Amino acid sequence: VRQEAAEYYGDHRVPQRMEEALNVLFPQRPADLYGELANYFSKFSKAPIICKLVGRKVLDGVGQPTLEVEIYCTVKNYEKRICSTVISSHSQIPENALPETTEADEKEKNDSVNTAVEWVNESLSTMLRDLKPTEQCKVDKMLGEYFTKKVEEKKEIQKQEEEVEAAPEATVALTSCTPSATTLPGKKKATKSGKKVAVAERTIPPAEPVESVLCGSLAIGGTSLAIARAGATISRIPLYLHIALLKHDQDSPKEMTLPLPMITLLNCEKNSPAKLKLMKEVMLIPPVQLSLKQGIERVLDIQKEIVRLLEPPGKAVHPQLADSKKGRAHLGKKAPPRALKRISHLGCLITGCDNLEQPLLLMQTACNNIGLELGIDMYLAINCAAHELMDYVKGKYEILTGTFRSPDEMVDMYVELINKFPFIIALIDPLRKEDRQQWDNICCALGAKCYLVAEDAATNISKLKIDQNINIPTCSGVVLKYINHTTVSDLVEVTGLLDGQRHITILGSPDGESSDDSLVDLAVGLGARFIKLGGLSRGERATKYNRLLAIEEELAKNRTLREATLEFIVFAEKSESENQLADVLPPPKQDSLPPQRPWPARQVGGLPAQLPENSAQT
Repeated sequence: VRQEAAEYYGDHRVPQRMEEALNVLFPQRPADLYGELANYFSKFSKAPIICKLVGRKVLDGVGQPTLEVEIYCTVKNYEKRICSTVISSHSQIPENALPETTEADEKEKNDSVNTAVEWVNESLSTMLRDLKPTEQCKVDKMLGEYFTKKVEEKKEIQKQEEEVEAAPEATVALTSCTPSATTLPGKKKATKSGKKVAVAERTIPPAEPVESVLCGSLAIGGTSLAIARAGATISRIPLYLHIALLKHDQDSPKEMTLPLPMITLLNCEKNSPAKLKLMKEVMLIPPVQLSLKQGIERVLDIQKEIVRLLEPPGKAVHPQLADSKKGRAHLGKKAPPRALKRISHLGCLITGCDNLEQPLLLMQTACNNIGLELGIDMYLAINCAAHELMDYVKGKYEILTGTFRSPDEMVDMYVELINKFPFIIALIDPLRKEDRQQWDNICCALGAKCYLVAEDAATNISKLKIDQNINIPTCSGVVLKYINHTTVSDLVEVTGLLDGQRHITILGSPDGESSDDSLVDLAVGLGARFIKLGGLSRGERATKYNRLLAIEEELAKNRTLREATLEFIVFAEKSESENQLADVLPPPKQDSLPPQRPWPARQVGGLPAQLPENSAQT
């Protein structure tokens, strides 16, 4: 036995390494000798390998089911939990959908999560066993092949079901083909020709079919992201640096830029009694000269002033704080503002407006009251969500209740809006993706003044990757969301394509957000220009802003933080000197701003009932 032990330890060079460790550590005389011995020998241990995956159904920020994936690895002969991620859920159902549609979507989402949990705990856990968590590309390739196999299985099942359903229908068709069922010659059925002609007169491109989502596809995206986080943990580096190394072929970047936040401040709900339907989100973008911390503090100041402006006058004591029996008010804690009690799932204030200018004038007044000027100290972005406004019977967008605009009229309206309010530097989904000619027109008209961004109008990430081309309308950039069967490798490849074709990349959080902050690391590591996280007033949103602040502090401490820049793309054909990237940072000239009438500086009441049509020029 002694001879066998000597050979075994000798083959692994244990005596030599033990002698080296003792010689190295004796001059140091560490306080924790055995701890230092453990550290010394740990570098000779085998790399951790995946031993199992655990999938679990959890709840997201709006109480909907979603998927959590845990990674367990064999580390120094012991099973150890490395990390977990929660993938955000995403719904393609608009806010104003019918209750039956929403209910069906919730059932489908629940079934998808259950299937995803089953995939993770069984197939994927077995498939990825004994792989290193640092082998991201290999893991993502296997996940992609597994997903493709599941898609083919689904198609085969659907084909068999269609064949079974077609057989009885063919029999019924043969038996029902009798003379009595035929139409007599010379007679035609009465048709409502007037209505059909009315529809035909307004020819618009039909809506493209909603891209189907395979039940259980959350498992692919959740597992890929969990593997990336595990790889970063094993490598003892932040996730954003791990992602940057994947994008740059393991070449560590010397400097990194933080994405500029698009912070949602107002959510103009479409189902409110107010008329305005066009602006789903009104967002603030801090100027690049400010640090992220300074920018967020400035946004919070503006939010406080907006809450004050929205607070109804004469409400010193909130009704709920009044003692109904004794007829007197409770003393002690101050009542929270009424406006703060209406917070959207996006983490921002919910309000209703009656025209396009109201939310913009509200923002302008709030900034003026605290000594800020829009266009210099802060910029605006608007998420129009135009795909939710199309009335397919009329062939027009319903921007206000009862007010419709054709696609061409929408372009003219946006041009007028940006000219009147030049501090708006981004429009998200100003048109449906099917209105490609109007996208071309609006980019030529406004591309040098603001970003025209496709969110819903963009093709999903996997389809962009397959086509090797940006199959979207002409636009400045794209909002990418990490959902469903997207993998980290897909995201790395697509952002590379976007960078190469002069599109800006925006990482956006889905509607059903969770407390997982991996999205922020993805945005930083991929070099996204903007990040769209919603507002500052919900825990699952604030967690991501806190992570962004921590990354800024870390990069500044390491002196690897590079200042961001804002550049617009000129789409129109112009002279050689003009056909360059236009810089947004120089402030607009004072005389370029048309005279506007903001609300009174000390107004305490809520929104005016109605502003004059030409209020910005009164």
